Amino acid sequence: MFDSLLKNISQYIHLSQEDFNRFMKPFEYRKFKKKGVVLKEGDYCNFEGFVLNGCFKIYYLNENGFEQTLYFAVEGWWITDIDSLINNVPSILNIEALEDSEVLMISKKDKEHLYESMPQIEKLFRVMNQKSSVALQRRILSLTGKTADKRYLEFLEKYPGLEQRLTQQQVASYLGITHEFLSKIRKKIL
Repeated sequence: MFDSLLKNISQYIHLSQEDFNRFMKPFEYRKFKKKGVVLKEGDYCNFEGFVLNGCFKIYYLNENGFEQTLYFAVEGWWITDIDSLINNVPSILNIEALEDSEVLMISKKDKEHLYESMPQIEKLFRVMNQKSSVALQRRILSLTGKTADKRYLEFLEKYPGLEQRLTQQQVASYLGITHEFLSKIRKKIL
């Protein structure tokens, strides 16, 4: 179960087996059924979660009540509302399981304790946050500067095989278009 997390963090830092065991101690294994809510708008986010398997959508409801998906988190990805977590404000995001899923969760308090007791963990999360910032910047640039066709092709490249796990409505929400328009794009491209 922890092998995928070890593989994930090994991209950024090296931990001995003993240190990895210390790192893993505060994580809690959680299962979520399909449509299970991990975080609801208005709640405070006090966790980060590593997806062992399954799929989540991280979204908010816009002014018109329509879902806008920020990202999907699949195996090897992390889930949280970083604004709520860092700034201790109510979340504007929702995190929902799209499939039966398994996650390793760590609380903000336990993560802070790891920072103090294991300095290399602070480096780990700093580097991961930097990579997340780059991904967010690229997503903003894509949404504001690229056509829906190009955004769809980027989606297919970024999330290979994920389209088969999602509804057309979910993909359209991620792309910022209607599912009818997505149908037209798919027909044109395929």
